[in-house]
Amino acid sequence: MNNRFSFPFLLFLFFFSFCTSKARKPNVIFILADDLGYNELGSYGQKKIRTPHLDQLAKDGMRFTRNYSGNAVCAPSRCVLMTGKHPGHAFIRNNGEIKPEGQRPIPLNELTMAEVFKKEGYMTGAFGKWGLGSPGTEGDPMNQGFDRFYGYNCQRHAHSYYPDYLWSDRDRIPLKNNPPVPGHASLSTGADPQDPKSYEIFKGKDFSSDRINEQALKFIKDNKDKPFFLYYPTLIPHVALHVPDDELKPYLKLKWNDPPFTRSQGYGYTPHFTPRAAYAAMITRMDRYVGNMVNLIERLGLTEDTIVIFTSDNGTTHLKLEVDYDFFDSVGDLRGLKGSLYEGGIRVPLIAKWPGKIKAGSVSNQRTGFEDWMVTLHDLIGAKTPLDAEHDGFNITLDLLGKNNANRPPLYREFSGYGGQQAVWMGKWKGIRQKMLRKGKNHDPLKIELYDLSKDESESEDLAQKHPAVVNQIKDIMVKEHIPSKEFPIKIID
Repeated sequence: MNNRFSFPFLLFLFFFSFCTSKARKPNVIFILADDLGYNELGSYGQKKIRTPHLDQLAKDGMRFTRNYSGNAVCAPSRCVLMTGKHPGHAFIRNNGEIKPEGQRPIPLNELTMAEVFKKEGYMTGAFGKWGLGSPGTEGDPMNQGFDRFYGYNCQRHAHSYYPDYLWSDRDRIPLKNNPPVPGHASLSTGADPQDPKSYEIFKGKDFSSDRINEQALKFIKDNKDKPFFLYYPTLIPHVALHVPDDELKPYLKLKWNDPPFTRSQGYGYTPHFTPRAAYAAMITRMDRYVGNMVNLIERLGLTEDTIVIFTSDNGTTHLKLEVDYDFFDSVGDLRGLKGSLYEGGIRVPLIAKWPGKIKAGSVSNQRTGFEDWMVTLHDLIGAKTPLDAEHDGFNITLDLLGKNNANRPPLYREFSGYGGQQAVWMGKWKGIRQKMLRKGKNHDPLKIELYDLSKDESESEDLAQKHPAVVNQIKDIMVKEHIPSKEFPIKIID
């Protein structure tokens, strides 16, 4: 034969090429907890709260130790995740409610993660709390790249786990809570705060998070034969302290010293007779939902074809009377809580699993941020859709695959809430400044605090005076990375 290759061999090459070209793109499940602290999972050192499914996820994948949420509270953090832009460039930079329901919308011209997946042929679904645009506005999830949405549009509406309705795409779907349980309420007049029956009015019949998880599982089943992107921004463990009795009872048996949260101070969410047990039970309930999804993926034979990512939108709430973060050691030795750009407010768990690609039981100390996921997932799925030229993400694919990756460029955060804050992570250094929104007669010079995180993760020793050159570098980055926003102004005072 004069032919260089035999016909059977050429036929094999044809079918191999065909199969390769038609190889399924990986599914992506992105799970976002709400106000979960850095130290509130067993795999991160938690001793009191049971999280067996998430701990197994960490054993089967990679656990990150220096991961930073998009911002210190819900909406701006989620905007960073969805757009790949850090808070100095992102449109949403603080929570901002719009009556009667919802938050300020992401503009239509913003490219979201969901839109990238959709353009790449994925079915896209969001299940849980949105918080990036009122129903029917340009920020509505159905206008931002999602084929399917089920849950809460509005963050305030999501303060109750027993509402009278949820959103299904663009329709309001009633739940069996009649009347609904409010997210903010007090004990009835004359009620005995030491009587557990006084708290029964804060229990509903239809637990919204159960319904949301059911719809997420249905989405997986409905799309098992095509690539899908499932965004799962669960409400848990954001207060109010609402949780079904079946999850609560095992923790009650532990007989913790658990004084009631009565809301006697007039602020906070709904009262609970055993707040410590309730908080732990909520996180265990969330863990159960994660287990439901991972187990379903396995039963459907999709484990090898599915990337699972778990993280949190910010750190543990600062409402001590409701969530006893000291009792749970919620942030470990870190300083700060939700609303703060100190480590405890913004360093959060991150677990990634992809069998055969991400090494089981591995740990990464790479500094990562929410803005990194847009470009990283774009790479992992082999996307061709152009990204926004202004995205700020650092591709962590090499880190996920266990290969050496150069240290990322400096990480930048700003937050116009809680007095106005900026922070920069640069190598081992972290610079942070507070109280940037001046009021009244406060004319103290604006200072940058400097911490060596390689030796001082608790941010206890300010080294700014010893390293003025480093402080100036950080100051320059703060100025460079901040693009002024009319909607969320921060006056930079030098």
